[in-house]
Amino acid sequence: MRIATPLMLAVTLLAATSGHAAESYAFGNRVLIVGDSAGKLIELAGSPVHKEPVENKFGAHEAERWEFRRDEKTLFVTIRDGKVFQIDEVY
Repeated sequence: MRIATPLMLAVTLLAATSGHAAESYAFGNRVLIVGDSAGKLIELAGSPVHKEPVENKFGAHEAERWEFRRDEKTLFVTIRDGKVFQIDEVY
């Protein structure tokens, strides 16, 4: 059991510093939530600095991952069928 405690602490710290998936993200006093339109995202965050396709294991297009720079973080928003599907913050 002694090995498990330090290992769990290391995994927890790594997860806490690498990124965070969220159901919402605040842009000042306005909030983007999963399910909002891509248009609302552009209205709140502006144009993305980068877009990349998301493909399934067969190479078919499933979504796009849009990258935004916010303060000292990188925000990745996955757009599927014109709507926000996933929000990820990377520190």
